[in-house]
Amino acid sequence: MAKYGKSASKNVKSTMRRRKKGTLKSGSGRKVKSRKQAIAIALNEARKKGAKVPRKSSGGRKRASKKR
Repeated sequence: MAKYGKSASKNVKSTMRRRKKGTLKSGSGRKVKSRKQAIAIALNEARKKGAKVPRKSSGGRKRASKKR
């Protein structure tokens, strides 16, 4: 089963092109240089359009529970 839908991958492809051209901007208006940031922006835009994209991960590490 595919992780992302076709429309999401098209969105990532076009966003990567925009990054290479130098026209991709972040939320603060700065030019995006990072590949990871460009992909994150593309997936966020795809989510807003309703494409098949998994939910954002919480980002934090899971802490091991202490046993006493």
